[in-house]
Amino acid sequence: QVQLVESGGGLVQAGGSLRLSCAASERTFSSMGWFRQAPGKEREFVAAINWSGGSTSYADSVKGRFTISRDNAKNTVYLQMNSLKPEDTAVYYCAVTTITTRRGSSWGQGTQVTVSS
Repeated sequence: QVQLVESGGGLVQAGGSLRLSCAASERTFSSMGWFRQAPGKEREFVAAINWSGGSTSYADSVKGRFTISRDNAKNTVYLQMNSLKPEDTAVYYCAVTTITTRRGSSWGQGTQVTVSS
């Protein structure tokens, strides 16, 4: 079972930036992604990336503002979040996923992102 550890969350003002990191204990899967869940809301897909080739997929709500990337040598994926909005406030989770299904499994513990206005 892969172990995933997120970091990089915090409190920022609207318009600010954060970079989230997710370190995986192994890379016995094709792709990784990010999901988020706001209070009282359903967990939603944010972005995903393939380890091989680096193909990406983004939710429409974050396209143009967020960038997912990976470092294969470190088994780590990143989510660069720019132009943050209060509606981006949520717990962000990394997970094993695929670009096609955009469904998560083997979830990390989550990291809180709070965007103030």
